[in-house]
Amino acid sequence: MKAWRRRRWPACVLALLLVLGAGSIGTAPARVASVGASTAPAMQEGDERPATTAITPPPALPGSRGEGGYEPPVPLLWKVADGDNSLWLLGAFHLLKEGDYPLSPDIARAFFEAEKLVFELAPEELDGPETQARFMAAARFSDGRQLEDVLPQVTREKLARLLARQGGSIEQLAEYQPWFVNLSLVLGLAHSLGYQPDLGVDRFLMMQAARAGKPVGGLETLDVQLAALAGAPIEEQLRALDEHLAEPEQMRLRLDELHQAWRDGDLERLERLTRLEMLHSTPETYRIVNVERNDAWLERLDAMLRHDRGDALVVVGALHLLGEDGLVERLAGLGYEVERVCSDC
Repeated sequence: MKAWRRRRWPACVLALLLVLGAGSIGTAPARVASVGASTAPAMQEGDERPATTAITPPPALPGSRGEGGYEPPVPLLWKVADGDNSLWLLGAFHLLKEGDYPLSPDIARAFFEAEKLVFELAPEELDGPETQARFMAAARFSDGRQLEDVLPQVTREKLARLLARQGGSIEQLAEYQPWFVNLSLVLGLAHSLGYQPDLGVDRFLMMQAARAGKPVGGLETLDVQLAALAGAPIEEQLRALDEHLAEPEQMRLRLDELHQAWRDGDLERLERLTRLEMLHSTPETYRIVNVERNDAWLERLDAMLRHDRGDALVVVGALHLLGEDGLVERLAGLGYEVERVCSDC
């Protein structure tokens, strides 16, 4: 048996931290507060980030060891070129801690050399007045059902016990689909451990782009992203929730392990912990949230390389770059020159 199948992971929901942009991850926490205990204060709109998170012009020489021996995360960064044009692909973790900053000088170089930045969602749509309402609407059942109508009795009992330990109840989530319940549990836990969507790589670079006056854009609309989430088969939503509830006490360790794999820039471990497990456990969800969106983005990126003027830094969830379905291999398959950018690798 392959090593990646020896230990069951709640891969589907954890993989969402590497496959969904700030639109879906960042709009859920308002509801999450009622699901899980939280000890880390969330950053509010208008808060200033610590000075160490600001992007500054990178040093002339490679190497990223900073003051006091701090080592930034190893970047999941590639440069794609066709001779006349180029773009950088950056694999993001959508929830980070203040201790993950500053980022690698390699990312700073790409940021300063890029004439524009492209995210999964354009910042103006992400911050639109109706964004959270649209997210919550997509999380509800569209056919009048409620959560208790689809939960097996054993699953319902496990969920009720977990929520009760956290000071909540299953009634608070009665309207919502299992994928949202699962995501809410993980985000509530992540928040309590100090992970914050406002510190995610994409959110951070959106702020830096605004400060630098760089143009920004998006690869898809919020409606497309929400349709991908809501389109997961109910059977796979329940399977992913069951995997989480089977060992909820292990979720903290697994989240930290995933975060460390991202910090280490460990492609093999990231693929094993997310893509391969998700492909095995929830293959249709994997196709909808990863492969189909990559198909659409590949066309956009190909067009950018062929026709746009000016280089771009493209920031997407790291899972979108991994393996044979990832944008890195697929752009290479189109004949582009693709090279990983990593001074400390």
